[in-house]
Amino acid sequence: MSLTAGSRVGQYEVAEAIGAGGMGVVFRARDHALGRDVAIKILPQAVSDDPERRQRFAREARLLAAVNHAHIAQVYGIEDSVAGSAIVMELVPGSTLRDLLRFGPIGARDAVAYARQIALALDAAHEKGIIHRDLKPDNVKVTPEGVVKVLDCALAKVWAGEEGTTDDQTMT
Repeated sequence: MSLTAGSRVGQYEVAEAIGAGGMGVVFRARDHALGRDVAIKILPQAVSDDPERRQRFAREARLLAAVNHAHIAQVYGIEDSVAGSAIVMELVPGSTLRDLLRFGPIGARDAVAYARQIALALDAAHEKGIIHRDLKPDNVKVTPEGVVKVLDCALAKVWAGEEGTTDDQTMT
């Protein structure tokens, strides 16, 4: 089942689809209990019956929730719905870095500011042993105020340290 405007996922009311990728469809929704808009990422129906894909999806939520940082989109929770498993997260206003690049080169000052914020986000993730592995302009949002938020850890790996190993190779 696909979500449409007015559908409910737990306490959240879906407003509209705002994006799609290989690991999910993202919707804008309203959290009426807390009076805020959120993003809800639903595992695509084509893979929702695959236990490994569901496991990777839940793992993404756990990884993102483990890092509380100003430049990483926050995860608020996981919900089950008629449409499948859902990750409820911060709705980040603004444009992706890819969208901004469509208008031409980014000025040096802004490029340095964005790069610095991305580096801070990755550093925070690395402190938790998380390696993003899918950092690209589509997975970086820039708010109207110029604040960068790194999104989408679906391909992340957990690293045990220099002497350690990464997590299960089948989960990449």
